[in-house]
Amino acid sequence: MKKINILLISVFLLSLTFQSCSNSKTYAEQKKDEKESIQRYIEKNNINVITLNQFLNQDTTTNVANNEYVLFDENGVYMQVINRGDGEIIEDGSKNILARYVEEEIALDGTTDTLSLNTISNIATDPDEFRLTVSDGSFSGTFISGIMSQYYSSAVPAGWLVPFKYIKVGRAIDKRTKLKLIVPHSQGQITATGSVYACVYEITYQLE
Repeated sequence: MKKINILLISVFLLSLTFQSCSNSKTYAEQKKDEKESIQRYIEKNNINVITLNQFLNQDTTTNVANNEYVLFDENGVYMQVINRGDGEIIEDGSKNILARYVEEEIALDGTTDTLSLNTISNIATDPDEFRLTVSDGSFSGTFISGIMSQYYSSAVPAGWLVPFKYIKVGRAIDKRTKLKLIVPHSQGQITATGSVYACVYEITYQLE
């Protein structure tokens, strides 16, 4: 009888395992869900998507009154430029960047859930600082301090680096570069990458 009970328990646990596997989604299905969530977010927020060519023809600006975002097809990042900044486009070399931001996860229905990472409205929180390195048109970044590195990793999300080809980051506080970004998991922080979800960022950049 004891052997039968053990066998029945084993069969039950095995069935739970198979059920769990059948209920989990494949990576392709997760990506499809993410793509739909981004599209729903765009529709819910009446975002007007423009092409890279339009963006370049507008002197790398977006019409905020028309709620324009430029889509970078090569990586799936969307960007709205609220303020380009008063500095210069960063050439080859390294600079320390201060970032303040709000991070929100996009749910499947297109709504957003504000995460605990908010260094804009909480002015008592120090900005994150990262080292931006530019080499032959390639961008990389490593956090020196701040909440992002504490929650995720020291690597700056690739989606955060996309704007630096077009923005002019300076030191003046009242003229900080200000952007809104929609960042798919492939360009996001490590948890978003692993769990396959997109994030929305309102973010400012300033030279240290």
